[in-house]
Amino acid sequence: MGLLTAAIAGGVAAATGVVAAPVVLGLVGFTSVGIAAGSIASSMMSAAAVANGGAVAAGSAVAVLQAAGAAGIPVAVQTVIGAVSGGVAAAVLI
Repeated sequence: MGLLTAAIAGGVAAATGVVAAPVVLGLVGFTSVGIAAGSIASSMMSAAAVANGGAVAAGSAVAVLQAAGAAGIPVAVQTVIGAVSGGVAAAVLI
């Protein structure tokens, strides 16, 4: 494949990654109103709490993902998501 094709695919992948990230968070249970009961997120929260003596540690993966689900993904993180997903797609095609 040519460089133009890789560049276009990288751009599409970057945009898709940025749009898909909040959707995926919601689908696994990290919502704006909290962790959804019976979801993958609730299983993660339960495991994290058990491992940490009953509480979810601040800064843990569960805490960070819930913050993103509740408040949205910061622009800086969206930029990283876009760069990584675009770069991977372009690298695969080159």
